[in-house]
Amino acid sequence: MSVSDRTMSREAQARIMAVVRVAHHHGADLDPADYPRESEGPVPAPASLAAWATASGLWARAVRMRRSQLMRLEHVGPIVVFLADGHAALITRRDRERGVCFIEGPTGPSGTGIEIDELRLERVWNGEALLVRRSRATTDDEAAFSLGWLARLVLTEKRNLREILTASLAVSVLQILPPFLVMAALDRVLTHNTVSTLTLITLMLVLVTVYEALISYARREIVEVMSTRIDARLNVHVFRRLLALPIEFFERSPTGETTHKISQVFKIRDFLTGKLVSTVLDLLTLVVLLPFLFYMSVTLAWMVLVASACVGGLVLAFLPAIRTVYARLIAAEIQKGGTLVETVHGMRTVKSLAIEDVRKREWDERVAESGKARLAAGRIVNWAQTLSLPLERFIDRGILLCGAYIVVLAPAGTTGITAGSLIAFMMLGGRVASPLISFAKLLQDIEEIRMSISQVAEVLNHPTETEAARSGLRPQFAGQISFEEVGFRYPGAQSAALREVSFSIPAGTMLGLVGRSGSGKSTIARLLQGINRDYTGRLKIDGSDLREINLTHLRRSFGVVMQDNFLFRGTVRENIIAGRPGLTFEDVIRAARLAGAEEFVERLPRGYETWIEEGSANLSGGQRQRLAIARALITDPRLLILDEATSALDPESEALVNANLQRIASGRTMIIVSHRLSSLIRCDQILVLDKGSAIAIGPHDHLVEHCTIYKQLWQQQNRHLEEARPSPIYLSAT
Repeated sequence: MSVSDRTMSREAQARIMAVVRVAHHHGADLDPADYPRESEGPVPAPASLAAWATASGLWARAVRMRRSQLMRLEHVGPIVVFLADGHAALITRRDRERGVCFIEGPTGPSGTGIEIDELRLERVWNGEALLVRRSRATTDDEAAFSLGWLARLVLTEKRNLREILTASLAVSVLQILPPFLVMAALDRVLTHNTVSTLTLITLMLVLVTVYEALISYARREIVEVMSTRIDARLNVHVFRRLLALPIEFFERSPTGETTHKISQVFKIRDFLTGKLVSTVLDLLTLVVLLPFLFYMSVTLAWMVLVASACVGGLVLAFLPAIRTVYARLIAAEIQKGGTLVETVHGMRTVKSLAIEDVRKREWDERVAESGKARLAAGRIVNWAQTLSLPLERFIDRGILLCGAYIVVLAPAGTTGITAGSLIAFMMLGGRVASPLISFAKLLQDIEEIRMSISQVAEVLNHPTETEAARSGLRPQFAGQISFEEVGFRYPGAQSAALREVSFSIPAGTMLGLVGRSGSGKSTIARLLQGINRDYTGRLKIDGSDLREINLTHLRRSFGVVMQDNFLFRGTVRENIIAGRPGLTFEDVIRAARLAGAEEFVERLPRGYETWIEEGSANLSGGQRQRLAIARALITDPRLLILDEATSALDPESEALVNANLQRIASGRTMIIVSHRLSSLIRCDQILVLDKGSAIAIGPHDHLVEHCTIYKQLWQQQNRHLEEARPSPIYLSAT
């Protein structure tokens, strides 16, 4: 039983294995260890199991149904049913005529189940089931990030959109009544001095206002709910895509540039949930109100439409210039954000080298470039707004004057326009013109958002590791590793990092990798972890080609300790079990003892519950490294990579870790990358690399005698032992 299995109840195992078996039926291999149980109760919920299957590339839905509905299901594969005692089972076949179904356990071989009738099924089944099938289309998580993807995201809120549409139409209808009531008050009440009519109109206006306020409140509430849901889905999607990107993307992309591009998603969010929604709602109002404008005055209605169209044309004319200046502005902001993040991330180096003035000058230059670009963008927008202002004021005020001229100059009774109808037209005209102007200005905002989308897409649309992490073999590793003429070249590099490297080691071997800087030691470690998969030749683990192995399974099978390890903000215990949050405190102690970390952890203020600050400032380099080793050992991996893991340790800590290496290596294959040959003496085999080629392999004593490069490296590192011998001291007799 694995470490993870010890903390899982039998009911939980049954439910998870049932999903694994159904997924296998549909051609997907799920690893029970991949199920995220840290936030679950003792028994996984059907909805959580459905989410797990969906994240693995399947279509899954947790449902509640009656036995009659279950029997009527057609053209579906095995169905997971959740039993009343907490376990799960599989229904593989159904016979409606006989009223029986064939039920199997989640772990037994296929065809070993029993027939059960509907009555017996109802006694043991709680009505919950999980339907799983192969996904027929690209999921939203895999689709390219674009304006179309965002539109589909908004359209997923169909129910909320229908309610918003209904409320908007109701508000639009209610907005029609006040202008006509005002027109009646001006044309009839003032003419005939009828107080009763005025009282009735006043009461109607109050009622309309109250209803409009209530419906508007309900609409804003629905919009807020919908906006929150869209915002949550957008943020979840962005973070998942970031996690799915390969490590080499982050190694080749400046952190500040990536961070700034991703931050554009918040501008997109504000646009989707703010200005876009309000403008669309205003356009709905326009559809309802526009016919009434033409009903009151065709001439004035056309004036409103023509003036609004002129505003739109003006904005469109400025779009090419706006596009250019905004591209310049975004480029300047990316450079400024990159400088800021780089400086904060490297603040220790900035302080130690006293280069604050250098960074200040660079920051000032970036701020100046950004300021110039922002000023240029502001001026373009300012010109567009200045030129469109007279047209907007004409709609607000000029239409009233034109209507007055028509009433005054035209023969009486020929225009159909009265003082009341003119005021009513102005009340409606403003509400019609505002959406038209807002829509015209929305085009300007869309241009800015389009560029923000392109920035986010540059990051999120990079090829991901999703397919490699979902598909592939999941073998049980013993630890045998073989390289057969493996070659690799980093993108953009002139020379190869590895040149037809060939070697093989049996399971349980402790292998050391040595060589001068740039010889290819860390590259071998990267290939074994699947960080780079575009190598030539064949790399096999236990006979399976590495590129055919499920990427998540591969990396979970490796324990990796690097030269510079990152510890998360949290307790010591939480950092050690970061890879398996469900493990016990005894597992934490075992891993810490094996890594030589137990002795210093017990001296910390709160032991394993001591809080680790950001950047691990309250721990020494040696302490951080030993915690990283404990974190790698917590899952009891069959393969372990130590990539310069002891280079940051003090002599005492290094001696402690080296003393534990034999215990750490017991029962597992261990790859040790190190410049210090003294730490590799106990290795079963040592591979000597030079300029990407494998020169020799063998134990320490053999290489000292037969490998020139290894002998030179050994003598260089141990020359001080000869030079440090003390000269004899002669004491004179007294």
